[in-house]
Amino acid sequence: MIPPVLILVRPQMGENIGAAARAMLNFGLDRMRIVAPRDGWPNPKANAMASGAGRVLDHAGLFPDLGQAIADCDFVFATTARSRELVKPVVTPERAMEMARAMGAEGKRVGILFGPERAGLENEDVAPANAIITVPVNPDFASLNLGQSALLLAYEWGRQKAEVAPEVMVMGRTDFATREEVEKLGDHFEERLEAAGFFFPPTKAAGMRLNLRNMWGRLGLTRAEVQTFHGMLRQIAYKLRQQGEGE
Repeated sequence: MIPPVLILVRPQMGENIGAAARAMLNFGLDRMRIVAPRDGWPNPKANAMASGAGRVLDHAGLFPDLGQAIADCDFVFATTARSRELVKPVVTPERAMEMARAMGAEGKRVGILFGPERAGLENEDVAPANAIITVPVNPDFASLNLGQSALLLAYEWGRQKAEVAPEVMVMGRTDFATREEVEKLGDHFEERLEAAGFFFPPTKAAGMRLNLRNMWGRLGLTRAEVQTFHGMLRQIAYKLRQQGEGE
């Protein structure tokens, strides 16, 4: 697998280069190329902003023009939010990274172009690209800075690599209650509710009990939560006994 290389075309601010490096390394990308940076290279502001991702900058390639930066690439994506009068496929970040993974697995080199902060890539920069990546942003405010753009692409790359469940339950040092534990909690509640005269009229009592059991089963309670409910019921019963003895 050859991961894609992120190519920053005429970047203007060292801070944004550093932010892009940080975003890349967050999601496992470490190949960067820099084309004709406005403030020269190396740039101390980039290293300061990279915040631990300095090795991405240390190994970044420096190129005088785009042609040399993409010379060894088999496929090039250009990131842009602006409409272009060019005939090219336009893909989402998700689709682009699917394609990059497939090509990288075949040993092909993929480059992703990012334009300068002020106006983005020019048509001359986009022309040699094979496809355009466009993020579905607010059309009334489509501008993303360099670090944000790099983060979106790097995230899609990392997300597709990792087998991460879309939802997990963080258990906080406990476990889900067993069916037996939930059943005993239901018994405890019914006992207290019966004493309080809740199951009335008697003709509806069976349906009321069934609804309660269904609720307990649906809640997905943890053992800690079951114990909390038991404690609440005991405390209520204790206070009611105290009040009765006081009378």
